[in-house]
Amino acid sequence: MSRIPIRTLVLGLGTFAVGTDAYVVAGFLPAMAGSLRVSESVAGQSATVFAVAYALLAPVLATFTARLPRRALLTGALVVLALANLGSALAPNYAVLMLTRVLAAAGAAAFTPGAGAVAAALAPPEQRARALAVVVGGLTVATALGVPLGNLAGRTLDWRTALGLVAVLCAICAVGVRAVMPAMPGNPSVPLRTRLAALHHPGVLTVLPLTLIGMMAAYGLYAYAVPLLRALGATPESEMWLLFLYGLGAVAGNLIAGGAADRHGPVKVLSAGFAALSLTLAAFTWATGAGLHWLPLTGLLMLAWGASTWFQTPAQQLRLISAAPQETAVVVGLNSSALYLGIALGTALGGLLLPVRAPAALGASAALAVLCLLYLAATRRAGERLPETPATAHPHATHPGSAQPR
Repeated sequence: MSRIPIRTLVLGLGTFAVGTDAYVVAGFLPAMAGSLRVSESVAGQSATVFAVAYALLAPVLATFTARLPRRALLTGALVVLALANLGSALAPNYAVLMLTRVLAAAGAAAFTPGAGAVAAALAPPEQRARALAVVVGGLTVATALGVPLGNLAGRTLDWRTALGLVAVLCAICAVGVRAVMPAMPGNPSVPLRTRLAALHHPGVLTVLPLTLIGMMAAYGLYAYAVPLLRALGATPESEMWLLFLYGLGAVAGNLIAGGAADRHGPVKVLSAGFAALSLTLAAFTWATGAGLHWLPLTGLLMLAWGASTWFQTPAQQLRLISAAPQETAVVVGLNSSALYLGIALGTALGGLLLPVRAPAALGASAALAVLCLLYLAATRRAGERLPETPATAHPHATHPGSAQPR
């Protein structure tokens, strides 16, 4: 495997900061709910608000920030994240917390699609999925470290201190991106209507729903991971390493998927991932319904859940880029919006079903995973890799909206 360029690693560092911001709340959800005097289901909706705001703001911010130099945009987005987390840490009540989560979503929506598009643009065609996997890998490493560390901080310090530390992390990453990333010009301003016109492309329109349904199935209940673990008999002492196993699986699944999609094609990778997700969620449903309290099995299920959740993202991005190779930045942004909308809908569904019964929420997610398999089988030819030509060998080679380093 060729050496990963430092600029790609820096983009992954930035998405690690974004992911820590997005995922750390799951680690101390019960403590935050108690402090703000709301139920765990209501507190978990802060993740829904973040995801909805991200999905709506991503295309809008891409339009209004198009002309900004890429380095300035990515650095500024991380600064916004730092300020938003500081605001969340100081929030006196639930309403203020929700407002700061919207601000955090704005920072994430400005950073993540741009980072993915730049990574794809700078990578050779045969390494494109691997580069995307490194950038997405920042998010998955954040699930491996951010959530269990948030859980530890919530128990040893308090959730406000934990969010303050996330703010510091975002600020440090902003300095790192500013120092290491090459200067890159902005893009010509593309009207929002033109950006959304990519949805009329048959391949894009067919591929995107799988991102939405897939994240509904895979990630919707992750905000409630701690209550689910307690339903399986996990103790406060075991929660942290169980959450770490989820993140370890997420990192491994994402990295394996990137290389596998380049070698074997994204459809085979997605088929394997969704089959594993269906089996994992079905096993979770059975274990909670039977009241089975066996920590080794719970650990194995968390590992498989993380791997099968983050197995899908690099392959889906590759399918979209192959479907519309001249619109890489647009389709990566649309995929991010679909991803976060899926998280929002899944989290909202989980918040409704979890208070009824944990097996009901898990069973609904398992059914959605099976639906993903059926949808993939029906649309497997959408987004097939196109033959390489001078115009398509590099997704930004001839596109006037490209962001090339100076």
